[in-house]
Amino acid sequence: MSDENIVLRYDNLVLSAGRKPLSGVIRAGEIAGVAGLEGHGQEQFLLALAGLGRSRDGSVTVEGGTAGSARYKDHYEAARNGVVYLPRDRRATGIFPVLSVLDNFAIPSMPRFSFAGILDRKRLKQELSSYTDFLSIRYPSADASISALSGGNQQKVLLARLLALKPRVMLLNDPTRGVDLNTRLKFYEAFRKLVAENGIALVILSSEIEEILQLCHTVSIFRDFQCSSVLDRTSMTMDRVMAAMFGQEGGHP
Repeated sequence: MSDENIVLRYDNLVLSAGRKPLSGVIRAGEIAGVAGLEGHGQEQFLLALAGLGRSRDGSVTVEGGTAGSARYKDHYEAARNGVVYLPRDRRATGIFPVLSVLDNFAIPSMPRFSFAGILDRKRLKQELSSYTDFLSIRYPSADASISALSGGNQQKVLLARLLALKPRVMLLNDPTRGVDLNTRLKFYEAFRKLVAENGIALVILSSEIEEILQLCHTVSIFRDFQCSSVLDRTSMTMDRVMAAMFGQEGGHP
């Protein structure tokens, strides 16, 4: 795939002192997997891409936007440039449990639906409705508390929240963790459509190797806070991913 498809570029990311810096690119229309044994740096890598943590000398740049290349320093700037992040723990860092479904959906994108300081809730509900259909979200009403929803439907609302920001890159931290099989399959369908039909780049950190094998075009495997292997679709097997995670096989980073 040509350089025209590069949407995100990262340079000199150091995930832990003394480790080799990481540089690479993320391409539009691809699903890039991220995997590794728990605590080996893969989450720090995703957070760095999201603008939520980075080494002093590292940088992340969005390519090909309306204003050209844009380097960002934090997750607010990242989101403004089309790079959004779905946290791993929806209860602790995702949902606002005392607020409604609509308010949870709307919080990041409220400026788009406000005029002279007045929020257009009708337009917001219409926007929510479009993602409700796309993701098959089930809730009694837009004004119901999000806490009344199942875990899977709460996760769908968080995904809809990100989609309302019209992203170019979605960084998803274990997005199907703790959801039922039907919700998991709906997410897989949605991810494939977003990539194929909208040209969005997805970076998915998953603790499920089978999920990586089903969804991803490539997988970067982290060991000891470094990217030890990068496997493409043709070389991506359960045995090779497991071997790389345990340091038993070299790759081609």
